[in-house]
Amino acid sequence: MPECRPVLKTLLTERWGLRYPIVGAPMAGIAFGPLARAVTEAGGLGCIGIGAQDPVTRIADESQIASDGGKLRFGIGLMEWAVRLRPELFDATLEAKPFLIALSFGDVAPYVERVHAAGAILATQVQSRDAAIAAERAGADIIVAQGTEAGGHTGEVATLTLLQVVLEAVKLPVIAAGGIASGRGLAAALAAGACGAWIGTPLLASPEAHNSQAARDRVVAARENETVLTRLFDRVQNIPWPTQFPGRALQNDFTKKWHGHEDAAANDPEAMTTFRRAKDKGDYAVSFIYAGQGVGLVDRERAAGDVVRDIGDGAEALLRKRFRELFV
Repeated sequence: MPECRPVLKTLLTERWGLRYPIVGAPMAGIAFGPLARAVTEAGGLGCIGIGAQDPVTRIADESQIASDGGKLRFGIGLMEWAVRLRPELFDATLEAKPFLIALSFGDVAPYVERVHAAGAILATQVQSRDAAIAAERAGADIIVAQGTEAGGHTGEVATLTLLQVVLEAVKLPVIAAGGIASGRGLAAALAAGACGAWIGTPLLASPEAHNSQAARDRVVAARENETVLTRLFDRVQNIPWPTQFPGRALQNDFTKKWHGHEDAAANDPEAMTTFRRAKDKGDYAVSFIYAGQGVGLVDRERAAGDVVRDIGDGAEALLRKRFRELFV
């Protein structure tokens, strides 16, 4: 781990040894070794995201990069429904020896014992009170309350509401996720009782992200009201995401035409051909970029480390200022 000088005192800084209570979201297809390493080197905890169709060898390869050959802590994120289909993904994750394993979008109970036996912390993203209680009973170590503002697959309850509900429902430490893209967002989450923030969208315009310049440019140009929560891109790619978890993506011509008519799009040969060609070419007027409502705060391409430091330092400064204003 890099030398840390924690000032914001939470579980993540006091026990995990982070400089900032920030975890990089394990965004499948985006958060590979370089992004995870950059987040960790800046004082957060970087995570690798593994998708349902990723080759199993990617886990070891990206872990070597994220850990700088075993020198740095990192996390790996998996979807539980994908692990059920491909258990080798979970096996390879354990072999990579991450500090944290994030297993979400399904029941974590069958995996708790093996995660703990491997010496890892088990986190899980939840989108409701019932899911949080079930995760606590199953033996998870930390809950990530993921609001609907989040990019990618999520639920339908807003982050602040969900965070309050989850904090009241469980005794486990809770990380807030969804819409946190500035020091103000982190400060708000900490003030409410979260022990940190789980950030993804603020890192989409970082050069360490595994995306294209065209994608980063589109993220920078997008505003907070230009996303849509949809199952469209899962249907046209025939990806078996559980239906209760639609994906939040940037709006484009394709969503304007087909959102709400996902099954029709998946059964329309012309629509399917158009989508496949656009995905191959990186044409984001049709293809997808998963991004949260915090995209409205991403106004330029920036190194991931700068994003982490600005959010962390900004939260610290704001909390100090507000404390003086409110209590002194």
